[in-house]
Amino acid sequence: MPRTAARSAARSAPPSAAELLEFVRRTAADAALVASLPLDPQGRTWSRLEGPGGSEAWLIGWPPGTGTGWHDHGGSQGAFATAAGSLREESLAARIPTEGWKTLELADGVDRERHLTAGRGRAFGAHHVHQVLNESTDEHAVSVHAYYPPLPMMRRYSRTGAVLRLEHVEHPEEWQ
Repeated sequence: MPRTAARSAARSAPPSAAELLEFVRRTAADAALVASLPLDPQGRTWSRLEGPGGSEAWLIGWPPGTGTGWHDHGGSQGAFATAAGSLREESLAARIPTEGWKTLELADGVDRERHLTAGRGRAFGAHHVHQVLNESTDEHAVSVHAYYPPLPMMRRYSRTGAVLRLEHVEHPEEWQ
């Protein structure tokens, strides 16, 4: 294949999790972009970004004490990186069925936790269930997120001990 055809084929391929992670880390290091996000002391703020290869990307501001609650990304893979402050991610190391259930009892040992300070990030696969929290009592956090394919939906869960319950399915028109 000629070199230009190989480059075109590579450009049309969906971004990998590693490419999404590289994008969010690079974007999180853009101090001017991070500083441009208006921060609200009462709730999260966000700005839509142009992600690589047709991915969906967001710059998100987190007031002290805020979080996402348990959720997934509707089958999209993704990555996020902290640009300012510190975030804690709680996730499940288990593949959760996408349909046919309302309540699941989680097995022992599926809980994972990460602390992501400025400059740190992580990528995740299409079946990732997690929640992200800014546990600071006085400092905003800012992060960059990217998803491919663009989010078709997000499933929201509640959790009590080992019981995970599907609460709501959100669609893009609810957050864009």
